Amino acid sequence: MKNAVLDRQTRDILKIFQRNEITEYQVYSSIAKRIGGKNGKILEKIASDEKRHYDTWKHYTGQEVRPARWLKFLYLVVSRILGLTFAIKMMERGEEQAEHAYKVIVSKIPEVKEVIREEKEHENMLVDMIDEERIHYIGSMVLGLNDALVELTGALAGLTLALQNTRLIGLAGLITGIAASLSMAASEYLSQKSEPDHKDPLRASFYTGIAYIFAVILLVCPYFIFSNYYLALGVTLILALLIILMFSQFVAVVKNMSFKKFFWEMVLISLGVAAISFFVGWLARKLFNVEV
Repeated sequence: MKNAVLDRQTRDILKIFQRNEITEYQVYSSIAKRIGGKNGKILEKIASDEKRHYDTWKHYTGQEVRPARWLKFLYLVVSRILGLTFAIKMMERGEEQAEHAYKVIVSKIPEVKEVIREEKEHENMLVDMIDEERIHYIGSMVLGLNDALVELTGALAGLTLALQNTRLIGLAGLITGIAASLSMAASEYLSQKSEPDHKDPLRASFYTGIAYIFAVILLVCPYFIFSNYYLALGVTLILALLIILMFSQFVAVVKNMSFKKFFWEMVLISLGVAAISFFVGWLARKLFNVEV
């Protein structure tokens, strides 16, 4: 199809595709230069494919298109904080959302259908080849975060009603949390030692312990900031929900899982235990008549 017979809607859609492709080309190129090695070479190959995709759309529009700078900045920041795999999967999902637009283009430029299919198959194959350490240890991070959220929210809820003193509750929660994180890390180390799944037991225990301590510090902080123990508990529960929300999104993206299912499972377990512990704390205070 010649450029002249392209209607305005089709040309505008193709320009959006061009912008996406050139943005991703620059993102992949930047990350490839930063990390080097095997993953860097794979990203260089993906970058060259993205540039080729850009040139394909340019053939139809006959125009140069600049990259989306804010998207480029976002993807580069995300790749540093949450990892390479998450950033790539995040970009992939953005492309999946353009499926309707692809259908519009294919109906007007039929020969593009085969090009899109080949490009996606090749890109997915390359993405699956990327080897990132933190992805191998997601199970260990889930273990640490889940245990911290369940145990510590429960413990803090129970202590809130039993002690009714924010500093005392925070101190007790911090000591309990750190001790539990060390215990959990040690358990993960011993567990991985007995499992022939090629994971490094020391690294697995490190990821478990770090995830646990991260959750502990965030959940305990409100008790050292606020003097009202009910307010501190409320903020702690909100923080727990935010941790679950962010981690569920991370796992859902990199593991291609259902976000809603994973999120609600963690929410129901964590808040369910917190509710039961809150009641136990109230009951213990009434039965033993403890005053602090």
